[in-house]
Amino acid sequence: MAAKSLAFAPEQQTSLRLSWTNVVFFGTVHALALLAPWFFSWSALGIMLFLHWLFGSIGICLGYHRLLSHRSFQVPKWLEYAIAIIGALALQGGPIFWVGGHRQHHAHTEDVSLDPYSAKRGFWWSHMLWIFYPRAEFFDYEVYQKYAPDLARQPFYRWLDRYFLLLQIPLGILLYALGGWSFVIYGMFLRSVLLWHSTWFVNSATHKWGYRSFNATDDSRNLWWVSIVTYGEGWHNNHHTYPHVAKSGFSWWEVDITWWSIQVLKTLGLAKKVIMPPSQSTTQV
Repeated sequence: MAAKSLAFAPEQQTSLRLSWTNVVFFGTVHALALLAPWFFSWSALGIMLFLHWLFGSIGICLGYHRLLSHRSFQVPKWLEYAIAIIGALALQGGPIFWVGGHRQHHAHTEDVSLDPYSAKRGFWWSHMLWIFYPRAEFFDYEVYQKYAPDLARQPFYRWLDRYFLLLQIPLGILLYALGGWSFVIYGMFLRSVLLWHSTWFVNSATHKWGYRSFNATDDSRNLWWVSIVTYGEGWHNNHHTYPHVAKSGFSWWEVDITWWSIQVLKTLGLAKKVIMPPSQSTTQV
C-alpha cells in the first residue's frame, strides 16, 4: 500500500496484508520472554519491574503521551529530549510515529477507517492486529509525520524516530554487564512483552469495559485494572473527555501514578503550564 493522503474512505482502502516482518519480530520477542522461568532471579525481576515503570510510566505515559502527544505540560528542552529517549527505549516505535498515530486516534476516535486502532474493528484489532496488518496511512512516515509537525521539524526527533531500535543495543550490553543473560531476558524481552500488552489494553480493554464518568462522544471507559498496569492511563473516559489535561485520575480513588511524577517535576520547577481538569459539574453522566 503506497497511499499518501490523510483520509481514506472504506471503499478506497486496499485489502489488508499481513506483515510477516512484524509477526516474526513480535513473535520472537514473545518466545524469548517465555525463557524467563529458566533465568529467574529476584534481582532480574526487580530490574524488569523498574524498567517497566521507567520506560512505561516515564517514557510512554508521561513522555510520549501526556507531554509530546497532548502537550499537557512543559519541561525544559533538555529534559523533554531525555524523556523522549526513555520512551524510545520502551520499544513502541519512534516518537513521531507514536505521537502521529495517537493524535489520529483522538481526531477520529473509533472511526473504522481513520482511527489506527479503532475499537469498532474488534478487541483484537485494537489490541494488536493493527500492528500485524499495517496500513500505509498509519505506518508511512510521510503520512503520520503530518500529524506531529511540531516533532517532525526537529532534527533530534527525526533521528530518534528513524533509529530508535538501535537504542536496544547499548541497553542489552548494559543489562548483560550488570547481571548476565538473566537481566537481558527479564529487562528486555519479558519487560517488552508485558509493557506492550499493558499499553495495548488502553486501546482495547478501556473501549470495551469499565464505567463512564462523562458523556464522551466515543465509548471510552475508566477501567481500574488497566490503570494499575499502565500507571494511570486506564482512566480513559476521563482522558478522552479532556485529552489535554495532565492528570488522568479525577476522583480520589482513581490512582494515577504518572501524575505523581508530574507533580514531582512541578515541585522541582521543571514542569510548567500544567493543565488541570476543569469543573466536572456540567459534563458528568
